[in-house]
Amino acid sequence: MNKLNLLPPNPEEENGRFPSWLHRPLPLGGQIFKTGHIVEKYRLNTVCEEAKCPNRFECYTKKTATFLALGKHCTRNCGFCDIDFSKTPKAPEEDEPERIALSVKELGLRHAVITMVARDDLPDQGASHMAAIVRAIRTHNPGVSVELLTSDFSGDLSALDIVLREKPEIFNHNLETVRSLTPRVRHKAQYDRTLAVLKHARDSRLPVHVKSGIMVGLGETPAEVEETLRDLHAVGVDIVTIGQYLQASRTKLRVKEFITPAQFDAYAAYGHSLGIREVNSAPFVRSSYNAKFESTSNN
Repeated sequence: MNKLNLLPPNPEEENGRFPSWLHRPLPLGGQIFKTGHIVEKYRLNTVCEEAKCPNRFECYTKKTATFLALGKHCTRNCGFCDIDFSKTPKAPEEDEPERIALSVKELGLRHAVITMVARDDLPDQGASHMAAIVRAIRTHNPGVSVELLTSDFSGDLSALDIVLREKPEIFNHNLETVRSLTPRVRHKAQYDRTLAVLKHARDSRLPVHVKSGIMVGLGETPAEVEETLRDLHAVGVDIVTIGQYLQASRTKLRVKEFITPAQFDAYAAYGHSLGIREVNSAPFVRSSYNAKFESTSNN
């Protein structure tokens, strides 16, 4: 059976091999190519491809992809992310919102997930472009729910409000890691600024679910993960994702530890004990993996 080929992160760990729980079959089926064809047809970028997500083939078989808006070059160079870096990316393409909306329609999605590269070069950090994408999706796809995974807009809450006014069903901004590792893992982003963005989204009192996620295996301790979960709960986050960090290329941060499924379960149990409504915690969990929207209360 074909296997998904991932880069062994640390040659000294298990002789450069992944533990058994990180071995998975490569999904087969024509839907992989159909999804890829639709994405190419509309000249779109996906975080699945640009960030080399290990779930991309499985998601493609389910006719889903996480669209990457505002180009394929990011103005930040985070230690974990393999998206291309540029201080001067190309200007946003004005017809991108329409192309994304038509792709959502052709794929038959019920829940559309849109993420973005950081665009610190733009006056509003790309917020108005993201808002236009939400409007275009709803124009062409009545009844489709929308999840936005945004940057921190450099802490500009007025830019954040541009996005929030479109009332996406889910607003997602990732904390990515624990406080102590943030300076090494995230370029320019700040732990407390991310919490402030999430709190602002909750305090807006709009009918939106607030979501965030972290990676583990970067050298954090279980106590630090629990502290992070407490911080996320304190600012009103009601959906949390926790997944194993995997090195996307040899220039990126190396994996320090493979977290066991039992430890992932323990993190989920702790998050639930705090009162976090939904905690998706497992090795292959990513921000948008198996993303769905359920019409439940934010309370």
